[in-house]
Amino acid sequence: MANARYTGGCACGRVRYEIAAEPTRMVNCHCRDCQRASGSAYVPLLGFERAAVTLTGEVKYYGVTSERGTAVERGFCPHCGSPVTIKPGARPDAFYVTAASLDDPGMHKPAMQIWTRSAPAWSHIDPRIPHFETRPQ
Repeated sequence: MANARYTGGCACGRVRYEIAAEPTRMVNCHCRDCQRASGSAYVPLLGFERAAVTLTGEVKYYGVTSERGTAVERGFCPHCGSPVTIKPGARPDAFYVTAASLDDPGMHKPAMQIWTRSAPAWSHIDPRIPHFETRPQ
């Protein structure tokens, strides 16, 4: 995919992706599941249409139930443990990557912050980015 705009992968390089599309959304998710998965206050995510994504390497997925009650599959490299992808059960045509997995994480420009009601008191929520206690309706 020579025209891919977004590339990335895991820390050891065994999982790679190329995405030949613009993101459908860029968010910082503060839900408890994202906090547990990242080991931090939130996960910065970029969403894409699944058809635009080429993924190579072995990805292991584990399923959870999101704060809104829908199924989510979190993908990680089974060799280095890096979180790389998220597949939302409510939207099988969508595919998310973590901003930290991008070759250039500076490409993440969050348009909103979601599930801020779950943000820990020590977490800074940038007031310049629209935020929602749960998710936008």
